[in-house]
Amino acid sequence: MNLPSENLIALIPAYNAAGHVGKVVQRTLAQVGRVLVVDDGSTDGSGDEARKAGAEVIRHSVNRGKGAALKTGLARCAGLGCEWIILLDADGQHDPDDIPRLLAGRDSGARFVIGNRMTQTGNMPFTHLMGNRLSSWTLSRLCRQPLPDSQCGFRVLHRSMLDVLKLTADRYEVDSEMLILASRAGYRIVSVPVATIYADEQSHIRPVKDTLRTIRLLLHYCHEH
Repeated sequence: MNLPSENLIALIPAYNAAGHVGKVVQRTLAQVGRVLVVDDGSTDGSGDEARKAGAEVIRHSVNRGKGAALKTGLARCAGLGCEWIILLDADGQHDPDDIPRLLAGRDSGARFVIGNRMTQTGNMPFTHLMGNRLSSWTLSRLCRQPLPDSQCGFRVLHRSMLDVLKLTADRYEVDSEMLILASRAGYRIVSVPVATIYADEQSHIRPVKDTLRTIRLLLHYCHEH
């Protein structure tokens, strides 16, 4: 499923993921013609590892958050004129071999496809499982369509969505904001089963602060709606 680089690009936000990002880039390049990594102020050489593996790298001088990295990367993708953008994490939690499965989710005409890890939750930490279920239940109702794994960052977007994804979130709540904005613009979001991977990756999610950020975001959009 290797498509011309001008049609398809993978965007990977990375922060202190030097132990994983090189392999993620290599395995992604086996599926996609071009990979863009936004090094979000890493101090461990993540950007260098990504570049050596074959990615184009944009670097933030300081850590600004996943949302800020995605905004930088999506702006670059828009400038390149890519038709489809694949989003995945740098820490190895997303299996690049699942990219063809995500791309196949477009067959029904969908322009937004999201991975669903909730079909195999045996190795998902209990706190992650409960948090995902609660956020997915809430966002499914706010977005008025089924979103079984709203926090999965493994996604495929059509470039037409960039006009409506006016993201304001700078950190992990960006995953929820993206779904809200797409739904309000009338996009149908298709979920596709992907592998659930939890190994030695280090999460940069701050449970209390990031949960509060997400709650504030949801309250904002509920009130606005």
